Amino acid sequence: MEVYSINQIAPVLKLDTRQLQRMAERGDIPARKVGGEWRFTHSEILEWLEGRVGGGNAQELMELEKMMERLGAETALENRPISELLLLDGMKVPLRGRTGKSIVREMVETAMQTNLLWDPDAMETAIFEREAMCPTALENGAALLHPRHPMTDILGDPFIAFGRTPAGVPFASNGVLTDVFFLICSVNDTQHLRTLARLGRILTVPDFLPQLRELEDSSEILRLFRETEAELK
Repeated sequence: MEVYSINQIAPVLKLDTRQLQRMAERGDIPARKVGGEWRFTHSEILEWLEGRVGGGNAQELMELEKMMERLGAETALENRPISELLLLDGMKVPLRGRTGKSIVREMVETAMQTNLLWDPDAMETAIFEREAMCPTALENGAALLHPRHPMTDILGDPFIAFGRTPAGVPFASNGVLTDVFFLICSVNDTQHLRTLARLGRILTVPDFLPQLRELEDSSEILRLFRETEAELK
């Protein structure tokens, strides 16, 4: 388990050490005292950062991506574009489910078509547990389904499954209907959070979601992602 001191983690988070100490004292960031000094674990910091994805704007999500680079040496695996993680075999338009549970099951079934997910029951259970803890639906009508932690043992490679319903279904806790679904299958924490941040950035691009909602062909959907991502800084 990788552990950081205040002086180590403050530059990564772009926070002043005194500000970070106050946050730790208030319980605003996961930390614990060891020998009178605040310590921060890698996994807890990543989980804390994940909570910032849903409500982040484009600038905040870009900064989150940069934090991932500072938290560890980025590898080719962790730096794969969203358009490479999205697989044609892992897309389904339209989804037929009309409830949150049926949509999750249908998304897992869609992910199985890639032959990169080996235990659909385990993935489905993990997604339901994550949704019970904190729903992944966003206010823009998209949901970023994922387990709480990457499930390396049941995945052959990281990928993203995609699906869209003909009309929105009740999925968000705030009553907003959801029609665009992603199932994010990652193999490590850093790659997982970077994928969430990058995907979140794409979803904030003006006119992206309206265009996505009009497309039926998987190849055209993939092209839209590729072109949109290429324009990100």
